Amino acid sequence: MPIRSNSASTRLKARNYRAQLRAQGLRLIQIWVPDVRTPAFKAEAHRQSLAVADSAGDAEDQAFIDAVSALNDE
Repeated sequence: MPIRSNSASTRLKARNYRAQLRAQGLRLIQIWVPDVRTPAFKAEAHRQSLAVADSAGDAEDQAFIDAVSALNDE
């Protein structure tokens, strides 16, 4: 079974790129993060936002977020 040159060259490019980054003192890490595109994530985010909005300290919480928000630095 012949090796496709395109996939072989892609692997070689990736290997060379990673070698360059390692030479710069970096290392590759991989992490698993929540998939924010799933309906379950969206539902949980909505549930939590409602819980915060309905809490007794919602005004103070929002004031803190506004105070530390980078959007207020304009």
